[in-house]
Amino acid sequence: MPRSGEEARRRLQQAALELYAERGFDRTTTAEIAARAGVTERTFFRHFPDKREVLFDGEADLRADLVRSVADAPEGLPPLEVLLGAFRKAGRVLAANRPFAQPRLAVIAATPALRERDLAKAAAMADALAEALRARGVGDRLAALAAHVGWTTFHHAAGAWIGESARGLDEHLDEAFAALRALAAETSG
Repeated sequence: MPRSGEEARRRLQQAALELYAERGFDRTTTAEIAARAGVTERTFFRHFPDKREVLFDGEADLRADLVRSVADAPEGLPPLEVLLGAFRKAGRVLAANRPFAQPRLAVIAATPALRERDLAKAAAMADALAEALRARGVGDRLAALAAHVGWTTFHHAAGAWIGESARGLDEHLDEAFAALRALAAETSG
């Protein structure tokens, strides 16, 4: 039996990933996840409101960290540079969860309901980033555009990083944001 709440949470996440990979998300129950993790189903529900949220754990903390990083960014930076700095800081947290990331993405990709949930969470993340940019004085439309494009670029870079172990997330972020800048320069020229 796990002794700490954090240990139980990690075991539940690992058990869920294993079962989702073996049986599929839809055919896995919370009772099966709890049993594999060596805890009660009641313990499962103390940590997660449902079996979907096992895959989205930490999203609220990530959003809060990103919003704080946007607020704390040096004055005078353009919106995309503010976001890039925030994503670099967030990447340090993501690095600790890398072993969880690849199987998580595979489960989400194989499950339509989870893909829908992932899109909703991404939209909420982009909306929070847009609000943080507005609080820095960025206009409504530019803040929304920067936040949505920035989040998509971050997501693209993180996916590439998860699939490749040779380079770090910062390198993937730099590459993705450089491609975004080049794309913007092509369309404006």
